[in-house]
Amino acid sequence: MKQFWHILKHILGVAAMICAMLIGWALAYFIMRWFYSVVAWRPSIFLQQMIHSVLGFFIFGFGLYIVGKIFRFRNRQLEFFNPMIDAFEQMAQGNFNIDLSFYQKEFRSENHPYYHIIQSMTHMADELGEMEQMRQEFIANVSHEIQSPLTSISGFAQALKNEDLTLAERRHYLDIIETESKRLSKLSENLLKLTSLESEKTPFEPGTYRLDQQIRRVILACEPQWTAKQLDMDVAMESVVITADRELLSQVWFNLIHNSIKFTPSEGRIRISLESSDDKVMVTIGDSGIGMTKEEQVHIFERFYKADRSRNRTAGGSGLGLSIVKKIIDLHHGEIYVESELNKGTQFTIKLLKQASDTGNQAN
Repeated sequence: MKQFWHILKHILGVAAMICAMLIGWALAYFIMRWFYSVVAWRPSIFLQQMIHSVLGFFIFGFGLYIVGKIFRFRNRQLEFFNPMIDAFEQMAQGNFNIDLSFYQKEFRSENHPYYHIIQSMTHMADELGEMEQMRQEFIANVSHEIQSPLTSISGFAQALKNEDLTLAERRHYLDIIETESKRLSKLSENLLKLTSLESEKTPFEPGTYRLDQQIRRVILACEPQWTAKQLDMDVAMESVVITADRELLSQVWFNLIHNSIKFTPSEGRIRISLESSDDKVMVTIGDSGIGMTKEEQVHIFERFYKADRSRNRTAGGSGLGLSIVKKIIDLHHGEIYVESELNKGTQFTIKLLKQASDTGNQAN
């Protein structure tokens, strides 16, 4: 069947050539007939045949030249767009590492009509590639964080089937299962919170209230934790009234104070201050805890990042708390800074406007 179509293709090609020649000779005949009538002169039959043949070949050759030009132009266009089409196909398949270096020799300057299209394609591929990498890292991190407590729950649930366990051992295993279950629940809650904050659909409900009173309530809510470690709480706050989302900012103070307690050794110190100016407030939360390196400080607001797991692996947490804090501060058009030194402590400084705009949920 393949050979048949190959032969048919050649036959059709020859037929097309014959038709083109016949058309050329016919055009030559009618052109010369018109010419003879205009000049009122007709040469001998032999000379007419020669003229018709030469003109027919000329028309036939000119036709082939035009058709060749058209096909060469079409092939040139296809050759030009093929790398672009291949790049789109690769991106559609999830491969964003595209190669458009073919166009570097094509574009002599930025004035080329396709220059900005290629630049935009390259930029789009880079952005999509980064998003895909973040998505894969996010899935890997979530899977890792979920797998750990699930393994503990499964393992100790299996151990509880042992009928020889003492009552104390059973209670110990049940306590571990309960702790790991709460850890899973907290991870799920933080993921939902972070997703909501990043969706730009988070309800932003500013209200006027005393910021110093809110922070004091959070400190008192954490009292069992800091008293158990015998921490010295140094609190100095001005009386400040602020207009902001009360619930979201409460999450900020809880996360930061909870972190300070968690990473500060027993009998350490935590300092919390609140100062105000004409239109801004500044909250400082510092501790004498384990601190961080400069490299760790760069990444602490990234999702699932945990500074030096080897030093705080027993402290728990999912690495989402500071990501949530950063997002809430951004929603309030505020700023947050961190200063830290290894084994000497960490200090967070938060600056907020006294009057938060109700357009805060449009930030970022």
